[in-house]
Amino acid sequence: MFTVPAAAAQAVIAYSGLEIAEPLAGRGGRSGSVGRGGRAICSLAFVRYADGDLGPYHEFAVAFLVRPPGTPPPSGRGGRLRAMRDVGAFIHWLPVNQEFTLECGRSIWGFPKELADIPMDLAGRVKRCAVRFGGRTAVEVAVRPGAPMPGGAGAPKVDAYSCLDGVTRRTPWTLTPSDVRMRPGGAKVVLGDHPVAEELRALGLDRARALSSTTVGHLSMTFDPAEEVRP
Repeated sequence: MFTVPAAAAQAVIAYSGLEIAEPLAGRGGRSGSVGRGGRAICSLAFVRYADGDLGPYHEFAVAFLVRPPGTPPPSGRGGRLRAMRDVGAFIHWLPVNQEFTLECGRSIWGFPKELADIPMDLAGRVKRCAVRFGGRTAVEVAVRPGAPMPGGAGAPKVDAYSCLDGVTRRTPWTLTPSDVRMRPGGAKVVLGDHPVAEELRALGLDRARALSSTTVGHLSMTFDPAEEVRP
């Protein structure tokens, strides 16, 4: 997880009609707008799916925390912290390395999946992943696991949002994580020349220190049907 300029993050996801969540607000923001100098949350994630309805595959994600549609901007520090309990995750980019999950993800849930080569090295102390197209690297991420977290740590339920072909959707997820480790910092990002890499570079992710890094040894997930929403 990284903190990034809220105004720049809002520009990245403007096509969805959703509003960036802004846990650290800046000054001069108008009602219904992203405040100047505010900070948003951008997450990079990679997952090795081992057993599920869509078969085994690798996946990489670029996501931003967003306010639920129709929710007004919170006011004051306390209001912002309370509002963070209801935020969702907008999935901006979701490359995968298998055709079946590509087709299902796009047609069933409206996730912005595209086919890529996604090598992972999860055997060592440092967990590594890359996304490549035709041998050219778009992004590389390396994560150093942190301290063990108590059982049940994590976010058991979350609303995932996506926008494909001009339609914005919400998909409720239920998550059951185990062997969770977390630390401040702990991630290194290297960006290539893919358009999404250019967006991440403009957000400063190639030079920023991660807010936190989390590794999950085992994760079970249930995806509910997607629902169209009107931001």
